[in-house]
Amino acid sequence: MKILFFALLAQLVFSLPGLAQQTQKPPLHGKHWMAITGKPLAATAGAITFQKGGNAVDAACAMLAATCTMWDVLSWGGETQALIYNPNTKKVIALNAMGVAPTGATADFFKRKGYNFPPENGPLAATTPGTPGGLMHMLANYGTLSLEQVLAPAMEMAAGYPIEAQTANSIEKNKALLKQWPYSKKLFLTHPGQEREAPEAGEIFVQQDLLQTLTKLVEAEKTALKQGKSRKEAIMAAYARFYTGDIAQEFVRGSTEQGGLITLQDLARWKPLEEEPLTVNYKGVDVYKLQQWTQGPAMLQGLNILENFDLKAMGYNSAKYIHTVYQAMNLSFADRDFYYGDSHAAPEEPIKGLLSKAYAKQRARLIQYQRNDPRIGPGDPYPFEGKKNPYLKLLKARGYEMDTTKRNFAPKHDLGNHSAPAEYQDRLWRGTTTVEAADQEGWVVSVTPSGGWLPACVAGNTGVGMSQRMQSFVLDPALNPFNVVAPGKRPRVTLTPSMALKDGKPFLSFGVQGGDTQDQNLLQFFLNVVEFGMTVQQASEAANFNTNQLWLSLGGSKTDDRKPKPGQILLNQNTPERVREELKKLGYTLSFGDRTSGPINAIYFDWKHGSLWGGSSNHGEDYGIGW
Repeated sequence: MKILFFALLAQLVFSLPGLAQQTQKPPLHGKHWMAITGKPLAATAGAITFQKGGNAVDAACAMLAATCTMWDVLSWGGETQALIYNPNTKKVIALNAMGVAPTGATADFFKRKGYNFPPENGPLAATTPGTPGGLMHMLANYGTLSLEQVLAPAMEMAAGYPIEAQTANSIEKNKALLKQWPYSKKLFLTHPGQEREAPEAGEIFVQQDLLQTLTKLVEAEKTALKQGKSRKEAIMAAYARFYTGDIAQEFVRGSTEQGGLITLQDLARWKPLEEEPLTVNYKGVDVYKLQQWTQGPAMLQGLNILENFDLKAMGYNSAKYIHTVYQAMNLSFADRDFYYGDSHAAPEEPIKGLLSKAYAKQRARLIQYQRNDPRIGPGDPYPFEGKKNPYLKLLKARGYEMDTTKRNFAPKHDLGNHSAPAEYQDRLWRGTTTVEAADQEGWVVSVTPSGGWLPACVAGNTGVGMSQRMQSFVLDPALNPFNVVAPGKRPRVTLTPSMALKDGKPFLSFGVQGGDTQDQNLLQFFLNVVEFGMTVQQASEAANFNTNQLWLSLGGSKTDDRKPKPGQILLNQNTPERVREELKKLGYTLSFGDRTSGPINAIYFDWKHGSLWGGSSNHGEDYGIGW
């Protein structure tokens, strides 16, 4: 009887997490500021910057610089995208600092080399670097400190910091690839010829080339200030040195030497862009995402679909709840896979129709409770913005049924097999980092930077790892006519910072790493807070589930590498047996993980008490500090 009692108690706690106040990591509390990111040292960089008198934008930039310097699944040559709440205008700003495909990067170029998608690694995987420009744009326009002050922690780390085991072991694991690129080999393999050639955990890892690059940026700022330039002009002088000066020249030389396509003109033409964020209202909460060059709108579509169901009555992670949310995510991701692309390049995506509440109702009616639908495909959002779909023939040629009175069918070659090998899961979960910052003045920043992760090809003597984001393009318009690679175009990426306002004031700022799972986990995190009343720490640690029924955005240069896996679902290992059995009866293939939360980082704004709550998942090395 005792065993039965405790088993039932465990199921009760698992199904009703609001009753379980204990979390593995404590919630963070702050009155003045909150700084959360992917590494403890980088969170400390944010805290240092706040203590200097900086605002949340300054702190976010310092954390971004530190995470890049620590190779936290990104580096300085990657890409940055951010949502910023400006308390003066009471508006959310969207920053697009995604690099673009370089000169010569065409579908025909990659097809001639035998690719179905651009490569995963190396110089041909690189878009133009966006993170330096994004950081300096944010700092110049919305920060308060100098570039020198904000870069100080990262520069000290570049001079030498104790490398953590995760990064050190990643270097060792990828050393065969790193040896292909001379500047990567020189930087990362600190013990050449030994059995372990990578640094050891705790070893002081020195990056002299990167330190020199960052020093040049600070020198450009100082020179401009001496010439009487304003703070903003001085920071943009540093920007110019990176994109048009001697740093740009060495970056391009190093890239070209190793077979890359990026030109000086590519760097000079690129600019970070400020955009209007996309938003939907879910039960009184305004949720903000970046535009459709990210996968962020898929979460907004999911919320629109799920608004048609009583999720709270289903119960947290009941079989019915899991099935309903899984189907809604499949519907949203099917649209993502076909309709999302660079909002600044032709053709124009039907985003107004995709985010229409009426379109969501139509999609919601496709959800059946008898069984998982393995044939979910993209819908037709064009009528919901008063247009005719120009791609009906293309969709039908792929095997989709677009008659709204019938089911949507996926083509046979999309269905794939039902196995999920470790390599596939690695591509599905492939991560980055997140940066969340807020201050008592009301500035809020959510960033999901990425690119230039290990194994990174370093561009010459800059110390800068080049992006690998080209792989998120397609070469075949039948897969997605909006996301075909072309020079000057941005790929449709998985990176997706999030923000929510309630009653016109900040409510949540949240982000997660993990490739195609990002908006799956963020959707569930948001529902955990709004529908089930969890704190941000509880919601950050709560058991999520993931669908593999989507086209992968990363990894594998062959079509077979990226096909959807219908019905595959990742569940937390604590999922009750009765829920498992019900899902099996619905046609799901189950796999399990011990932590399925993200890792998620988040800030909640407690207006009742005038304080900040921070949540940082127990999944990885993410860490936060509040004051």
